[in-house]
Amino acid sequence: MSAIGLGAIRRQLVHSDAHPSLGLSRMALFVLLTGFATTTAAGITVPFRAQMIVYLVGMVALNLPHGGYEHFENLRRRRPSFRWRYVAAYLAAVAVFVGLLLVAPIAGVALAIAVAMAKGGLGGLNVLEATSGTEHLQTRTQRLLAIVVRGGAVMLVPLIFHPDTFHTFSSLMVGVVEPGALEPYAAHFETTRMLAAGGYGLALAAHVGLGYVCGGGRSWLIDAGESLLLAAYFAVVPVLVAVGLYFPFWYSTRQVARTVTVDDDGVGDPEWDIVGSGSASRVALRAWGILVAGAFATFAVLAVVYWAVPNPLANAGILPGAVAFWSIFISVVALPHVVIGSIFDTERGIWYVP
Repeated sequence: MSAIGLGAIRRQLVHSDAHPSLGLSRMALFVLLTGFATTTAAGITVPFRAQMIVYLVGMVALNLPHGGYEHFENLRRRRPSFRWRYVAAYLAAVAVFVGLLLVAPIAGVALAIAVAMAKGGLGGLNVLEATSGTEHLQTRTQRLLAIVVRGGAVMLVPLIFHPDTFHTFSSLMVGVVEPGALEPYAAHFETTRMLAAGGYGLALAAHVGLGYVCGGGRSWLIDAGESLLLAAYFAVVPVLVAVGLYFPFWYSTRQVARTVTVDDDGVGDPEWDIVGSGSASRVALRAWGILVAGAFATFAVLAVVYWAVPNPLANAGILPGAVAFWSIFISVVALPHVVIGSIFDTERGIWYVP
């Protein structure tokens, strides 16, 4: 029997929705959703300054390290020649994205928004496959809808329910390169918002409805519940807080569940294990050194992007400028994270499920 066949059988046996990380992710979003719904109903608002701080803490301190870990795990047992090609392709994608931002900042920001949706959608689908299963997703169209619904919640729902904040920071992100460039398109913003509302609403209804018709069962129930939870979370929670905490409390937490659920022992060639062998302390020390080197490399890319863009803080204050710049930078490094680390890496990839 082929390795693929064995992997499929094993996934059927290990599908479990009981991993603590999955429950933690749902509980975190539910608590935030109910908390903000309650405070909003009571007329209490979170200061905008506090929202920006939450965003930066969530995206810088909590989310970024997990992205580095995903690459580390993906490259750990790959051949050195593959690793060098991977890094070269990654840096090339970064250069292309920065070039696009400098030449066409509006297109660059649009791509940044698409990257955030792709990361949430593709990563979320792989978590489903590894944990609760995707037996209810029987066609390519259904899988695409699952990606659109889970990824679209991250950006399209805030656009629909928090248009002022979304437009403000979109303008600041464009302003990192060309201040005021988004203003000529402001008249079309409401039309875009209405189109997004209609499109996302139809996608969500089709995803839930087709899943029920084509399979139903426990996997559908979990997928439908999580999809509705994501839509409600991004509709109610202020966009900066919602996005800032989504990646560490939902995306990263659930990827831990995928990693633990998928038994990847023996995947790749142990001969090329980047941390080598020996005592646990020695292996841990090597892994720590590699992750530190990756952190310095990431900081170097950040410094290059900061130097390359004309207005790193978008001519705004420190906090709004930092939010705008970090949103640009994290998108720059997330593009190859998704494209090079997943779509082009067909052998395994950062969201590996056998």
